[in-house]
Amino acid sequence: MRDVTYFVACSLDGFIARMDETFDWLFTDDDYGFAAFYRSVDSVVMGRKTFDVALGFVEYPYPKKPAYVFSRQKAESPIAEAEFVGEDPARFVKKLKQQPGGRIWVVGGGAIAAALLQANLIDELVLTVHPITLGQGVPVFERHGVETRWMVSSTRVYQNGLVQVTYKRRVGAVASP
Repeated sequence: MRDVTYFVACSLDGFIARMDETFDWLFTDDDYGFAAFYRSVDSVVMGRKTFDVALGFVEYPYPKKPAYVFSRQKAESPIAEAEFVGEDPARFVKKLKQQPGGRIWVVGGGAIAAALLQANLIDELVLTVHPITLGQGVPVFERHGVETRWMVSSTRVYQNGLVQVTYKRRVGAVASP
């Protein structure tokens, strides 16, 4: 079965973007393990808002990886690798996990991550914590009503104060809402 990883950068107070969905506060002086992680990814899943932000970059940031974009609006994707999915994210990812392939990356967006966490589908969290508090913004997870227990798998501390922590989900450690 394929692993689902939520690899995301966040502020000390748990936000992945400002209220206006910008992330100009992120450190960009190093790749912080991203290139190695990206090589391990077979496909990406994200919400429509995250996809729209990605389309605003100079280059599409997820080349050569199948991308599944959850959207309530029927539309044709402007990117060949991306497919819009109208199905419930948890139901879709559960089926995707059963298919052959490598790691599935949950890209940005606290809503999709919360839906997958609530369905017990996220196997690994990689939180790259930046030494800044934003006070408000887009949370790492939207409220989801499920307690999940995690074990630290690895940590890495950078000289600039950034800390990357990898957590693995404890099997059988999920409480109901």
